[in-house]
Amino acid sequence: MPRAGWSNSKTLYLIFFGGLSLVLLLTGLTTLLLLLDERRVELKELAHKDGLTKLYNRYGFDEMAEKMISKNPKEHCVAVLLDVDDFKLINDMYGHAYGDKALISLAENMQKFFPSSALLGRNGGDEFCILLPNCTMEEMKESLIEFTKTPKTFSCKGQTYSFCISLGYAEYPNNAIERSQLMRCADTALYEVKLHGKNGCKAYQEGFQSGVRKQLGFVLNDISENLPGAFIIYRADKEDDEIFYANKEFLDMAGYENLDAFFNGTKKSFRNLIREDQQKVVETSIWNQIESGSKNDYIHYQLRRQDGTYIPVLDQGRIVESERFGRVFYVLFMDWQAMQSHYSEKFNAKDV
Repeated sequence: MPRAGWSNSKTLYLIFFGGLSLVLLLTGLTTLLLLLDERRVELKELAHKDGLTKLYNRYGFDEMAEKMISKNPKEHCVAVLLDVDDFKLINDMYGHAYGDKALISLAENMQKFFPSSALLGRNGGDEFCILLPNCTMEEMKESLIEFTKTPKTFSCKGQTYSFCISLGYAEYPNNAIERSQLMRCADTALYEVKLHGKNGCKAYQEGFQSGVRKQLGFVLNDISENLPGAFIIYRADKEDDEIFYANKEFLDMAGYENLDAFFNGTKKSFRNLIREDQQKVVETSIWNQIESGSKNDYIHYQLRRQDGTYIPVLDQGRIVESERFGRVFYVLFMDWQAMQSHYSEKFNAKDV
């Protein structure tokens, strides 16, 4: 027995507080490890999710789709690719913030329409992907057609605007036995829809051309931006002549650096392109031609440029019915002075 007995308070205090410190330290380390693991899971989730729509991003979708197929290699499934028709036009007309609203709205529509077992993702831009497990193309055909036709909208400054989608789909293992090839088949079907009018739904078939994406890209970009002619698109309404689009050739003619500057300078109104003292005469002439049954109208007037100067132009317009915007004008502009300079002989020839 120690001379002071077993009741040495100093030793007991040291043992007690030492043990308590050790317990607190172990508890703190355990809590820290749990928090780190939770953070790791969150970061992994973020790495797999799209920040805008909260669906799986391309990396996350590919990984999950690969797992779903490899886990049940004998089960049929349907891969879907879809995108927003004329999404660039939405961004140009309303701004990228409202283009984002359209994408968020579409993602929400997908989550409401498809079953919880469906894998939903966004490839990037306006392209989305879906994997529907344990089903065939024939079983999903009507449902995918219904989803394509379901109205899709977004809000902009208190007004609701509609937009359309195109959708292509393919089946595992009938069309492909690997995930990447399956998605390529769905992609090919999607661009078959694009080449045949958009706003539709199509299943993959043998014989579809895999190069249609490149062909479509040529059509959309090169024709719009490199066509040797200036043109705009605007609403065919006497009270609301909102401009929707102008190609680069027109922006150069009117002296604008880009589409945003053009929209700001004209307040998106066709009327503001016409010299003030000619506005009433020009608009009256356009509508008289349209109301007389003509689908095309021709008129000569002074076009107002960004710097306040004017150039004489020949305006050739055509009125068409747009599913999204109602009646719209497609208008081609020709520099009147340049035409007279280059073709003065034909202008003056009596037999022309």
